[in-house]
Amino acid sequence: MEPFVVSARKYRPQTFKDVVGQEAITNTLLNAIDNDHLAQALLFCGPRGVGKTTCARILAKKINQDGTEREDEDFAFNIFELDAASNNSVDDIRSLIDQVRIPPQVGKYKVYIIDEVHMLSQSAFNAFLKTLEEPPKHAIFILATTEKHKIIPTILSRCQIFDFKRITVKDAAAYLKYIADEQGIEAEESALHIIAQKADGAMRDALSIFDRVVSFAGNKLTRKAVTENLNVLDYDTYFTTTDLILENKIPELLVLFNKTLSLGFDGHHFISGLASHFRDLLVCQHQETHSLLEVGDDVKEQYKSQSDKVDKAFLIKALDLANDCDLSYKTSKNQRLLVELTLMKLASITFDGEKKNLDFIIPASFFTTTEEKIDAHIPVPSIPNPVKPETVTSVSEVKETQPTAEVKTATTPIVDVPKRKIQIKAPEKRVSGLSLSSIKAKKEHENIKTPLINEADLPRKAFEESMMKEHWNDFVQELEDRGRKILASNLQADVPKLKDETTIWIELPNSTMKKEVEREQSLMMDYLKQKLNNYFIQLYITVNEEVAKKFAFTPEEKYQKLREKNPALDALRKEFDLDF
Repeated sequence: MEPFVVSARKYRPQTFKDVVGQEAITNTLLNAIDNDHLAQALLFCGPRGVGKTTCARILAKKINQDGTEREDEDFAFNIFELDAASNNSVDDIRSLIDQVRIPPQVGKYKVYIIDEVHMLSQSAFNAFLKTLEEPPKHAIFILATTEKHKIIPTILSRCQIFDFKRITVKDAAAYLKYIADEQGIEAEESALHIIAQKADGAMRDALSIFDRVVSFAGNKLTRKAVTENLNVLDYDTYFTTTDLILENKIPELLVLFNKTLSLGFDGHHFISGLASHFRDLLVCQHQETHSLLEVGDDVKEQYKSQSDKVDKAFLIKALDLANDCDLSYKTSKNQRLLVELTLMKLASITFDGEKKNLDFIIPASFFTTTEEKIDAHIPVPSIPNPVKPETVTSVSEVKETQPTAEVKTATTPIVDVPKRKIQIKAPEKRVSGLSLSSIKAKKEHENIKTPLINEADLPRKAFEESMMKEHWNDFVQELEDRGRKILASNLQADVPKLKDETTIWIELPNSTMKKEVEREQSLMMDYLKQKLNNYFIQLYITVNEEVAKKFAFTPEEKYQKLREKNPALDALRKEFDLDF
């Protein structure tokens, strides 16, 4: 029985034409040899298993061939390989330099291949510099490394650098197909693509995986056998997941995810693979991007069929959700719940990118609070449509949910103005943007249609400053009665003044108070517009820190204020030796 030879060694390329996926480098080296334009120091760098050492050996044989050698001549006496990982000292480099001086006995060049050259020590690099810059005419150095950034710049500047790229899935699958045919193995195209994807751009890894799968499945490689042996999720898992998402079948989706976890797969692997599946579906929707789909022809038909059922907006939204889950997975304390929540969100997307109503999971009444059931009126915009001339007697009356008392105006109406509800209430309780109740509230908010308003029909009645102050104070008193004491205190920090006919001006002592008033000013302005029968009133707020000095906060400040009004208070304090 002949000993088994792994495919990576058995099918190692013997000529530049056999090298997979590095045409730019191999063509450059061939032209350099043909034109006698080859540098004496070359650096091959790139990922593992892409052909660096193989190209170095082919080049070492090629430059010594003159047509008179035997067909099986390998020029073993002209090629010296040094593993820098285990020979990285100064003494090893000095021994190498001593050998360089001796000319070749056979052939024209002596080639020194130093593999993993980045493992040399600093002193070994320095000892190698002079020889590398001015080698003998018969010596050529080929350095190979996977980590170019670890090589000192003085070495890099003395070498001609060749950057090897990762081998594409298409090229790797084609070479695996060639090897399968050579060995008489029947292999599905999609199975070879899975092996090529698993290799991640390294041809040596792809051949090692190929040998492993052949040992498991025998002379017939199927996609199912490959996915089972390599413990990777099959395309069918993601096709089924996407179908369940499109059909909004959340229970079945969670069961499928649980089954995937029970097979030993990680949730992170599942969600990242689902994001890649959405990307492939998006790529498959355009003829120009079909080449970016790195799968077999049989799987391409499945992608094409499913992509026809999916809208572009859905895929973009789904990609965004899956990517967010991918980024948050490692930092999450409950990783399974994170993935399940993402799957539920994905199954709640319609084809226009909007969330679907989730009432099919939990009844909507479960999320409806008492306040939502009572306060069911729809807010009216700050500038209403003109209707019958009416006025509002007080804020307390309009707050009640019972019919509001109607008082006809005694004066001649300027324009018809609607009566509307002014509601002073505590700040609404905030809810999470990810909760189901917030989604329901957002849906209700979007259904509210703002009526069109003709500004020419709105009232603009002139009013006196005293009348404005009176209604201002009434509003502040109403705030205090409702428990909004902070806002009421802010509005009392200054006496309002008329800046012009329609602008009310107040001056506050700091920006914090200004922000609080601005946040609630729409409520107050609606009240004043109705009371003053002028819908063009505006509020102008300025900040003046000197205003703060007008108000007494500490006992000392209060005493000084009282003493200014009555100087005799100071004599009274001294007479009875009073303190604060």
